[in-house]
Amino acid sequence: MEQQTIIPPGEIIQAYRNGYFPMAESARADADVFWYTARKRGIIPLESFHISKRSLRYFNSFGYRPELDKAFEHVIDGCASRDSTWINPVIKNTFCELHRQGLAHSVEVWKDSELVGGLYGIALGGAFFAESVFQSAPEAHKAAIYFCYRQLKQQQFGLWDVQFHTPHLEQFGCTEISGGRYRKLLAGALRLDRRFDGRSDENLI
Repeated sequence: MEQQTIIPPGEIIQAYRNGYFPMAESARADADVFWYTARKRGIIPLESFHISKRSLRYFNSFGYRPELDKAFEHVIDGCASRDSTWINPVIKNTFCELHRQGLAHSVEVWKDSELVGGLYGIALGGAFFAESVFQSAPEAHKAAIYFCYRQLKQQQFGLWDVQFHTPHLEQFGCTEISGGRYRKLLAGALRLDRRFDGRSDENLI
């Protein structure tokens, strides 16, 4: 099988450092990738993150267990497995290569031996750029977001970028800031020396 084209890692890293991120029009647009930025950006400030006690009880009662980087490709496949997606083969292969280089990471939700949810993104300095989230079990996408928060909080990240503000993300504390404010926060976060995979707490609930 012919190998799909990928975005050169240096190019995509530089784009994120400058506030841009890639999207495709659809999964069928095999080679077309477009670069986006936003006049207003969605972020989740770590100091104002919140989640309902009901959700936390649910995670515990259903035995959801967090893992990092155990099934990255399965997570991105889960995120792309929907009727409408911006994750095409070029984007998937690019992020899988960034994962091999230690730059892209997955936050996973497991129930026993089954992957039931997760999210993935890129970590640069003290900035984490969340890309997409999925679930195949109730509340598992909320568990992924919560586990990601705990990881970023423990490792003292400075910026959690979620690209766009949505009513759904607002329940976790997502807020919308100007492009100028975002660039200042991004510059400060990129100066930090943080490790996304340096987990210090095995039980993140």
